[in-house]
Amino acid sequence: MRQTTLSVALEVKPESYDHLSNLLDALRDRRSTDPSGGKGTYAEFLSRVPALHFLSLSVFPGFDYDPLFVLEANFDGRPGPFWAQLEAAVGEDLRTILRCCKRPLDSAGPLFDAVTAPDSRAPIAPYFEARSLTPTVYHHGNRGMSRDRILDEAALFRATREALPGPQAHGPSPYRKLTPAGIHASLRETLLPQFPWLNEKAPPRIPFLENLGDWARLIWFGLLTVFVLSLPGLFLKLAMPDLRLAVLLGVVFLLFAGRLWRIGGALPGTEVPTRFSFLKLFLKLLVPLALLGLLYLIAAATIGAPFSMLLTGRDWDAAWHGMLVWLGWGLASLPVTAAGLVLWLRTLERADSSQDAPPVDPHMLREMARREDWIPQNHMGSVVLVKPGVLRAIVIRAGHRGLGLALRIVARNGYLGSMRTIHFAHWALVNNQSRLMFFSNFDQTWESYLDDFIEKAHGGLTLAWSCGVGFPPTRFLVKDGASHGRQFKEWARHSMAVSRFWYSAYKNLTADQIERNFRIASGLRKPRLSEKEAALWINDL
Repeated sequence: MRQTTLSVALEVKPESYDHLSNLLDALRDRRSTDPSGGKGTYAEFLSRVPALHFLSLSVFPGFDYDPLFVLEANFDGRPGPFWAQLEAAVGEDLRTILRCCKRPLDSAGPLFDAVTAPDSRAPIAPYFEARSLTPTVYHHGNRGMSRDRILDEAALFRATREALPGPQAHGPSPYRKLTPAGIHASLRETLLPQFPWLNEKAPPRIPFLENLGDWARLIWFGLLTVFVLSLPGLFLKLAMPDLRLAVLLGVVFLLFAGRLWRIGGALPGTEVPTRFSFLKLFLKLLVPLALLGLLYLIAAATIGAPFSMLLTGRDWDAAWHGMLVWLGWGLASLPVTAAGLVLWLRTLERADSSQDAPPVDPHMLREMARREDWIPQNHMGSVVLVKPGVLRAIVIRAGHRGLGLALRIVARNGYLGSMRTIHFAHWALVNNQSRLMFFSNFDQTWESYLDDFIEKAHGGLTLAWSCGVGFPPTRFLVKDGASHGRQFKEWARHSMAVSRFWYSAYKNLTADQIERNFRIASGLRKPRLSEKEAALWINDL
């Protein structure tokens, strides 16, 4: 099942900030007196936007920019049908919201005029689709689980809880006398009339072609990265003999390494001991990196040999051998290029400023706290300024791209590292890519959520957020940074805004419970289980 995460960020007229905030509050209040959702008017979302998992509407006050209105959505399928369904549910409310926003100066201006004109009936879905932002990094906690499947399997779990005590309310359960396989067979027989879909084969959460695409994109990104880092060596090889090139690469690498040795340590008071080790990471990735290098040589030589034959008139064997030698010198220069970029980055990191005590509006803090922890799930949104500079621009794009592709491979079963509290999360760049947004729908409290990140995924979190202005001191893009727990939390709170409207389609389900329901349903779909399989399966009941 394709799942989509997107956001729309629109600049707000400064004089309309309070009015827009009131509109969003009224929308929330009309939906339900409970900020988490429930039985209010906007339970319509469950039927009129049937693919929707989570949706939030927020307004971020601006100190460096005008206020920013952000619609964040997580849903099943493609954007087109979703926007049409959303317009059918709350189209006129969204049109009123748009009238508080600034007219875009690009080609979308005429479309905005048509949508916001007095008494306009022009469809708003095309405008929102045109202004949608693609995340730079995103994570789907229960990947491949459609909203309907999550709700159906939750209903099945509740039915198992009701069936297990048996018909004798005050007597012993008849299931106590059965073996694990017998419990499975009896429970399945009891629930099958109510849930006939248990006789159907479950659709794969990650289809073969989607899995193949994930691996192909990650490998392509790796090959492209190797090629770009090899470019200096490829150019130098065209102008220098082998011996001089080898001496040059060796001398430059030693110079870079010596300088990194001198400035690589943490500045006083900024080091945070963690279990993360570049050496362990390198040893873990040594075989994949070697295979990637071999694949690069074969693929690049195969592609480049015909061009070499065309330009030089050599036969295939000579062109192939020449390409391998040329590409090999490019690979030899890769550590030198990487060391130079790391040295440049480390020089910038040492000069970065960080906020030790970012200011937080007490009124906004109280308002955010008032809307949190009503249900097991919570929501947060953050917008930060991006540090300037060419290298930062490259790092944030390449780093986010690589992190996002890696997450599609390693975070597939509800876990992000050892965390299982995230439903959906994503980063996106706005305002000509000068600001970085982060949105997350997660379980438990905001404090425990960030504690989980700090303890279990601080490296990835630092990589994703370290280009933000005021972020805690960082080393080599992934060390320290988010590990400064108190400082990072205060910085994150400073960048957050009130989630004025937030919708959850399954407000009482944690990400872990969804996976538990999935395992129970997967077992009940099977006509029979062996005693060993049933003994494992029964642990989730």
